[in-house]
Amino acid sequence: MAATKANSLPDALYSADTVRAMDRYLIDQKGVDGFVLMQSAARSAFRHMLKRWPSPGAVLVLCGAGNNGGDGYLVAASAKRHGLPVSCVAIAPVNKLSGDALRAMETARSEGVPIVELGELGDDGLPDRLAEAELVVDAMLGTGVTGAPRAPFDQVIQAVNQSQRPVLAVDVPSGLDATSGSAGGDVVRADLTVTFIGAKAGLYTGAGAGACGQVVFDALATQEQLADFEAEPVARLTDWSGCRSKVPRRPLDAHKGRFGHVLVVAGDRGFGGAGLMTAEAAGRSGAGLVSLATRAEHVTAALARCPSVMVRGVEHGNELSPLLDRADVVLCGPGLGQGAWGQQMLQAVMASGKPLVLDADALNLIAGGVALSAAPAVTTPHPGEAARLLGWAVRDIENDRLAAARQLQHRYGGTVLLKGAGTVVYDGRTAPVIIAGGNPGMATGGMGDVLTGVIGGLLGQVSEPALATVIAASAHLAAADRQVARFGYMGLLPADVIDGLPEIFREAELVQIGTDREDV
Repeated sequence: MAATKANSLPDALYSADTVRAMDRYLIDQKGVDGFVLMQSAARSAFRHMLKRWPSPGAVLVLCGAGNNGGDGYLVAASAKRHGLPVSCVAIAPVNKLSGDALRAMETARSEGVPIVELGELGDDGLPDRLAEAELVVDAMLGTGVTGAPRAPFDQVIQAVNQSQRPVLAVDVPSGLDATSGSAGGDVVRADLTVTFIGAKAGLYTGAGAGACGQVVFDALATQEQLADFEAEPVARLTDWSGCRSKVPRRPLDAHKGRFGHVLVVAGDRGFGGAGLMTAEAAGRSGAGLVSLATRAEHVTAALARCPSVMVRGVEHGNELSPLLDRADVVLCGPGLGQGAWGQQMLQAVMASGKPLVLDADALNLIAGGVALSAAPAVTTPHPGEAARLLGWAVRDIENDRLAAARQLQHRYGGTVLLKGAGTVVYDGRTAPVIIAGGNPGMATGGMGDVLTGVIGGLLGQVSEPALATVIAASAHLAAADRQVARFGYMGLLPADVIDGLPEIFREAELVQIGTDREDV
């Protein structure tokens, strides 16, 4: 296991079972005192709490029965020692505590932390306590959750969310499956989650991407002791800062023929903008040449918007042949429609033998029975499209996005990019990659069209489809995050993300030449 500093982005992501096995290995094989480990976790959580909320005011800690509850009691003890007004509500009766959790509760009590059991509060007691609190610490359920939380935890989680108080989650928000990122019922909506020992995959995708808020990982200085612990990660995590150095550097004698000719086949009547956004994004991502095959009535608008794109109006699939012959990468699907025109276009594209990026209606047509002639380079379904491709319900896709990506790749081949909160990229050869980044402003039509263009633009420059897809997804999310600072969530448009791509790729160029100078 590679060393990871607290608050840095972890690389390897593990299942909850594996992280619990790491914990037992440290205690049983390496002689680490379990209570000392619990104290380290609590100190880390408290330190990051104060970093996020330097003057938190009244702190209310909600504690369960297991080690997660023990962490909470020790966080409360630290708060008391620092002179903060703090109290604990024992969601699980204290007479059910044992081992290190019991010792932690006794430590908090000895420090003078008021501890009251949930059953002693009455019907209005917890809402009143939440209303008085200025910060809530969630230390109720930890990593052992699968399925919906049972009473009384389900009602407490609802009350916490309804209170709209800021929340620190210790290790994992209560109610979240730390492996899959699914939420079988209500889950605590945290502002900050501090997680320990091993990074859990479920915190970074699915419901976890929305429930955890900012995620801080702290290995608690156990890296050396876990160096000989054998465990395969269930996923890897990266973001733009981890990918930008992998963008190929352009030599001084570069010419357009070295960076790929991207053909976009898209835009049935009424959907001309989809193909144009895809084509423009490909150009903004460094493609040497970009062509767009679309309905004839869209040609004038496309040229007016982006004259660098070579636009051709096509009405029949056989008209694509000369365009396909010249292309290095073909992008098909945005605004394609599922009528006769779209079917003709898709069949011609799939018969071309060229590397393909398939999105949107291309995927819907395949789900409807249009057979793939060969494995595409990349498919980019959102959860609804993924559900149609697999014959699953959308909730099943979202309940285990890593499993869904694996199944999609197994069935359709190539590299799969599963869109949504916690984007997943999987090519069947290495562990799935989760891409960190993104924001609620991206929940609008056309963002996927832009992503398809970025992937296509990079496929002309990066020979490995999975790597090109990971770089593209991270750049797309980074551009959206950069632009949302200007436009906000509600005002962000796909065109804004396209406009943000040059700045993002400029960062890659600066990294390549080893300078932070803005005037280079």
